[in-house]
Amino acid sequence: MSSPAQIAIRAGLRDARARTLLLVSDLDDAQWLGPRLAIVNPILWEVGHLGWFQEYWTQRRALSTAPLLQQGDALYDSARVAHDTRWDLPLLPRPEVLRYLEAVLDRALAAEPGYFHALALAHEDMHGEALLYTRQTLGYPAPLLPHAAAAAEAGPLPGDVEVPGCTFQLGARPGAPFVFDNEKWAHPATVASFRIARAPVTNEALLEFVEAGGYGDERFWSPEGWRWRAAAGAGHPVYWRRGEGGRWFERRFDAEVPLPPHRPAIHVCWHEADAFCRWAGRRLPTEAEWELAASTPEKRAFPWGDAPPDGSRANLDAAAGWTVDVAAHPEGDSAYGCRQLIGNVWEWTASDFQPYPGFVVDPYKEYSAPWFSSPHKVLRGGCWATRARLLRNTWRNFYPPDRRDVLAGFRTCAR
Repeated sequence: MSSPAQIAIRAGLRDARARTLLLVSDLDDAQWLGPRLAIVNPILWEVGHLGWFQEYWTQRRALSTAPLLQQGDALYDSARVAHDTRWDLPLLPRPEVLRYLEAVLDRALAAEPGYFHALALAHEDMHGEALLYTRQTLGYPAPLLPHAAAAAEAGPLPGDVEVPGCTFQLGARPGAPFVFDNEKWAHPATVASFRIARAPVTNEALLEFVEAGGYGDERFWSPEGWRWRAAAGAGHPVYWRRGEGGRWFERRFDAEVPLPPHRPAIHVCWHEADAFCRWAGRRLPTEAEWELAASTPEKRAFPWGDAPPDGSRANLDAAAGWTVDVAAHPEGDSAYGCRQLIGNVWEWTASDFQPYPGFVVDPYKEYSAPWFSSPHKVLRGGCWATRARLLRNTWRNFYPPDRRDVLAGFRTCAR
């Protein structure tokens, strides 16, 4: 008889696959291939990769089965197939990709779920989020996902909270459910007292920086950030546009809407967040500060406690279709009074992505270790599109500091 955890993994695998198919089902064959860009994959490749990854770990690694696709490794192994070549490969046609995914899922569900099934589930959930920001990057229509009613206006949430300094255990504890290797293991981290914003930086606040000429003032940018800004020609966040009369708009998928003042700024890179902080006399939190603010020294699993996320506590699972006002979801407040540490927008931290002491690579060795030696910054907390079952206070996301296609914003600390 299957355990409750195994039943949950099987249900999650079915749900993740249904979400994947919903995210791409309305797109035509040309959109499945899409333009060659450094920050997206061709959807035709990405969907095939999801099937390959699930088969590789739940069947070939776990059960030593023969591959279903003789050429699968040469087509879909992201560690072996260079990104720029993925548009040129003899990829399976769309109907064959879908049949392959169905066959792989059937085999995965027939096996006894374990670590590799949990890995495949987390992998597909993360790619589901990537497919959403791919659609945003390419200006495709909003996906055909079920949405809750339009979010009510909740307004801003100004001010800071005080977090007392202490030494606490940063990272995941042994015995926790599935976690990635970069979260292992909890180790002492000493944090001085600090003040952190109750909510993420809003569009309204970031617009003040834009209209004050902050994007054109080198004083507020690091040398690397100034080089990025010049090369990108950035004068404001990537999906913003100034219309007649000085009115600002943002693009959401293929539609343009008035810029909502009290939603968190999203699609901003680390360099933009850092420059805003310099202009505002603020700073980004370290990831240790962020985790302490979310978990307290008692190591709550989530800001509000140990109960898993739901729609009352956080904006997750693409349920709202986009971000909500930063004052929404008071039920999800942390013990110190921070709101939306989970959900709405990923939050950049000041920290470089580095291994914790005693790091040991997990079987999926390409997940973390290759990125410790290249410039990546840690993000925390998830966003409106992140699946709730992925998240916990110890989860570490990571991207290069110039990525603004991802669903990231930031909150600040007092200097």
